[in-house]
Amino acid sequence: MHGYEKYIPFKPQPIENRTWPDKVITKAPIWCSVDLRDGNQALIDPMNMEEKLEMFHMLVDEIGVKEVEIGFPSASDTDYSICRELIEGGHIPDDVTIQVLVQAREHLIKKTFEAIQGAKHVIFHFYNSTSTLQREVVFHTDVEGVKKIATDAADLIYEMAQPVIASGMDLRYEYSPESFMGTEMDAAVDICAAVLDHLHADADHKVILNLPTTVENCMPNQFADEMEYFIRKLPGRERAIISLHPHNDRGCGVATTEAGLLAGAERVEACLFGNGERTGNVDMITVAMNMYVQGVDPELDFSHMDRIISMYERCTKMKVPERQPYGGDLVFTAFSGSHQDAINKGFNYMAEHHSEKWMVPYLPIDPTDLGRAYEPVRINSQSGKGGAAFIMNHKFGFDMPKAMHAEFGAIVQAESDRQGVELKPDVIFQLFKQEYLEVDGPYRLISNKLRANVENGVAHSFFYGKLQHKDTVFEVQGEGNGPIDAFFNAIANERMSRYQFIDYKEHAISQGSDSQAVAYIQLRTLDGQDVFGVGIDHNISMASIKGILCAVNRAWAAERK
Repeated sequence: MHGYEKYIPFKPQPIENRTWPDKVITKAPIWCSVDLRDGNQALIDPMNMEEKLEMFHMLVDEIGVKEVEIGFPSASDTDYSICRELIEGGHIPDDVTIQVLVQAREHLIKKTFEAIQGAKHVIFHFYNSTSTLQREVVFHTDVEGVKKIATDAADLIYEMAQPVIASGMDLRYEYSPESFMGTEMDAAVDICAAVLDHLHADADHKVILNLPTTVENCMPNQFADEMEYFIRKLPGRERAIISLHPHNDRGCGVATTEAGLLAGAERVEACLFGNGERTGNVDMITVAMNMYVQGVDPELDFSHMDRIISMYERCTKMKVPERQPYGGDLVFTAFSGSHQDAINKGFNYMAEHHSEKWMVPYLPIDPTDLGRAYEPVRINSQSGKGGAAFIMNHKFGFDMPKAMHAEFGAIVQAESDRQGVELKPDVIFQLFKQEYLEVDGPYRLISNKLRANVENGVAHSFFYGKLQHKDTVFEVQGEGNGPIDAFFNAIANERMSRYQFIDYKEHAISQGSDSQAVAYIQLRTLDGQDVFGVGIDHNISMASIKGILCAVNRAWAAERK
């Protein structure tokens, strides 16, 4: 691909004795949602008042986010209005802090202070760009020039905040050196340290230093090096809360966030499902649930994922992709036959061992933890023998013997090939019914009588009945050590001796007084081919007899194809 020569490679920050690669994430960061600001400004059709309020309440009331950037109230009447409605309408819980964003410009700062009047808890977030590229291309200034922009804004904000704080508002400060990732780290340290000084920050009055990957332009490990270097060099580290605001231009937003947390960050600004400018902000859900599956409480609640998705798609007019981690329609789905088989074995293993730990291959999280309907196996032409059996068991209660999986799996796969589409569970059940439960010839049981007795402690059964083969009706009788043996012996003399009885399995498929039994019968033909039959009846003996006839009829039909 031509043209790559015109791009300037990222220059990594040299760092010695880095420590972040040996660390692990053991606790949740402070979360701040920027859905109503950064996410909203990136929409083709920005949210209206009603939609913003709905998303705000989902974030704080159901998900449990404690800090929400609600907008840019100095930039538009809409953002100003939502700020006032949230405050005056009593929408903000007492333990939730709203955050407002403003450029480091005097008239916008004054407008923002007007917008937040009457709020209880506010983060006043101001920013200016500091990167080498922006300084050269946009502002035509040097490091001292952008530092003065930041410190002048800090002085004004601090001055205007004092009477507001004195009136009872819990007001905190946040500063972002926009395009931090592309700023020389020594310059970033210098600018941020000056801002801390001008805001009179100390250990009891910490300032949030938000270090955004405004445009993601380096690898996550390189960003972690920048973070660790910055934190080491920052004078008075105890005066600051280090915050991340990652974007996803390289597709590494989640990895960059996790690497930044390892390097010392304490706070993350993010959006649901990664909404945001260009390729989006980092996805709050993915970062949080990645912690969850490592046994770390993310301190957010995504146990009602379908409601969150419904709200998100309704308010943003965007679609959650099918492969979106944790939320997409297909993320708990296995089409591959080997995956389906492993999933089935994982569930069986957990049930057999009463495991309290999640131990299902290919499913890193239990879908029920997210309030999702469990449907891990879906069937297409790539699916194997275990997938159809899994659906029949978990969806419809038919626990086929393992030896039968290949036979029914081949039937399902052939139908998927014929249609060229994924087969839904109801279609698979219809195939099962047609292939096993609705078989009605050429042999049919007209009448029967079973008798059992016990002599000298040994059970013995007798079967008497009438069978119909096409237009011929004949009587059969036999005896054996149980009903199945007696019936099989009875029909063996009627040109059915060419079938060898191999195995059977039975279980109930419903509960209560109307419960039915299902029997699976495995026969073998003279040429060594196995064939299965299924019978259902309230009486387990009759279910087995029906299963034998089903297998015989299916073998008869197969021989004539």
